[in-house]
Amino acid sequence: MVRAGLTTERVVAAAADLADSAGFDKVTISALARGFGVKDASLYSHVKNLGDLRTRVALLAAEEFIDRIEAAVAGRAGKDALIAFADAYRTFALEHPGRYAATRYHVDPAIVAEAPAYHRTLRTTSAMLRAYGLTDPDLTDAVRLLRSTFHGFTDLEAEGGFEAARPVQTSWERAVEGLHFLLSNWASATGAKA
Repeated sequence: MVRAGLTTERVVAAAADLADSAGFDKVTISALARGFGVKDASLYSHVKNLGDLRTRVALLAAEEFIDRIEAAVAGRAGKDALIAFADAYRTFALEHPGRYAATRYHVDPAIVAEAPAYHRTLRTTSAMLRAYGLTDPDLTDAVRLLRSTFHGFTDLEAEGGFEAARPVQTSWERAVEGLHFLLSNWASATGAKA
C-alpha cells in the first residue's frame, strides 16, 4: 500500500529539503518518515537504506547545481563567464546549504560515471576555463583552484566567518577578479608555453 502519496522522487525531494533546513548530516530515514507521518518501513520501498537515500540526494543536488551554473554561463565567455559561474556557485551554496553539502558527499565512482550531472559539471567548467587558453594539466589545476576558492569562501561565509566591517560582497568580487587575473596570466605565471 502506498502511503502519503509516496514516490521515490517525493522522498528524495523531501530529503533534500530536510538537508537544507536541518543539515545534510541530519537526513535520516526516521526523520523523513516523521515528516511524512509514516513508519520508517514505508520508505524502504522507495530507497534501499540511508546510503542510497543520501546518494540520491547528492545526485539531485548535483543536477540542480549544474542547472543553475549552466543557465548563468550560457552565452558568456572569459571574465563574464567566470563571474556568472562564481556567482551561481555562491548563490546555490548559500541558498541551499544542505543540497550544497550533498554535492560533496562521496558517491560510488560507478554511479558517478553514469550520472549526467557530474559530466555536465566537468564539461561546463572545462569549457569556461578553455576560454582562458588552458589545457591539461593546467586545466585540472585551475579547476581545483576554482573549486577550492569558491568552496572555502562560501563555507566561511555560511558559517559567519567574515566579521570585518568590509562588505563580504566586495571581498567576493575582489576574489573573483583575482582569479580572472591569474587565469588570464596562467601561462606566464606557471612558465607554461602559450
